[in-house]
Amino acid sequence: MKINVTGVFIASLAGLLFGFDTAVISGVTGALREVFALDDAALGWAVSVALWGTFLGALFMGRLGDAIGGRDALRVIGAMYVVATLGCAMAWNIESFVVCRFILGLAVGGSSVLAPVYISEIVPAKQRGALVGLFQFNIVFGILLAYLSNYIVGQVIEGDAVWRWKVGLAAVPSAIFFALLFLIGQSARWLAAKGRIDEAAASLRKLGILETDATIAGFAKSQGVGKLSWSQHKKPILLVLLLALFNQLTGINAILYYLNDIFAAAGFNSVSADMQSIAVGGANLIATMIGMTFIDRFGRKKLLVIGAAGVTAALAGVAVIMGLNQGQAWLLPLLILFIVSFAFSQGAVIWVYMSEIFPTPVRATGQSLGSATHWVANAVISLVFPIVATQTKALPFVFFAACTLVQLIVVARFFPETKGVELEEMETRI
Repeated sequence: MKINVTGVFIASLAGLLFGFDTAVISGVTGALREVFALDDAALGWAVSVALWGTFLGALFMGRLGDAIGGRDALRVIGAMYVVATLGCAMAWNIESFVVCRFILGLAVGGSSVLAPVYISEIVPAKQRGALVGLFQFNIVFGILLAYLSNYIVGQVIEGDAVWRWKVGLAAVPSAIFFALLFLIGQSARWLAAKGRIDEAAASLRKLGILETDATIAGFAKSQGVGKLSWSQHKKPILLVLLLALFNQLTGINAILYYLNDIFAAAGFNSVSADMQSIAVGGANLIATMIGMTFIDRFGRKKLLVIGAAGVTAALAGVAVIMGLNQGQAWLLPLLILFIVSFAFSQGAVIWVYMSEIFPTPVRATGQSLGSATHWVANAVISLVFPIVATQTKALPFVFFAACTLVQLIVVARFFPETKGVELEEMETRI
């Protein structure tokens, strides 16, 4: 099977919108508080409502993808991005802003399911890790772009409308993404699974694949049942649930959300939030690129084990600094080690692994289950983290380090390697 370069590139852009729209809010919280006269609870709701939208989008958008195909479902997502970003920028009160943030969350959640699945179905097994990994690369790149955009807009635009420009700029790449989706076709695997054999053959011929009968026959080797069920898919369901939970139990999003508070708790009084975010985002991007380079060489399992070892060591070091209130000079290097170890392993692997271990008829629904678990764990941990951290600075990091050590053991012992395995043969390996 040849690489559908256009399809991979366009679908992976959903990750850029995912990252940008997730991170851009960090630069407008102060303005929202002032413009809409928000107290702490109202501001928290305005910011966090997107997370709950993301959870619901991840939970239900997979069904849409299984029903109408990844390409068409991504078009729905693209339209939602355009409408929601413009709505946030033009919000006339906090209620309208919250509604648009919720729609944006639905789009982000849908992106985390539909784009990796679509890419996994249109690329060869040998390059699947790196090519699906482009989605994660674009998430990280989108986060870095959001930090840079917030900084630049803040420097060149003055007045009360600065925050509107910050959140509204995402409408431009959103509109481009939506338009480009009309240049790509449906996945031949999905078409074959739906019995649309002539369309599947036509899709393959556009890629220069002339032996369409043999390829489609290969797709049919592992179709399975058309509905996700515990009896039929117990092993992949357990794997995606564990991977999603372990991903968040590293503390990655809680730590990134509260990075400035962590530095303040360690005794740092003046750290440039914008420049610090750019530095962290840059380290994240570089490590993700390295992970993408090695994911099809080393394999998913080996990256997860190596990364878990680095994350555990980094978190244990941070816990010691926080517990003893000494060695603050090591805090930034340890947090960089943490972010790099995570991005190299979990960050590069999670969307790839979850998108490839289910049979075609339920692949998007299975990805939805893992992605929804990821997002609800993110919301709960991010809510609890500051509450616990105000009581004991070290305990959250001890907990995250212990969970990541458990992850290392479980992955090494129970997770199958999926490197280079054709999607139709995956059931025999899981």
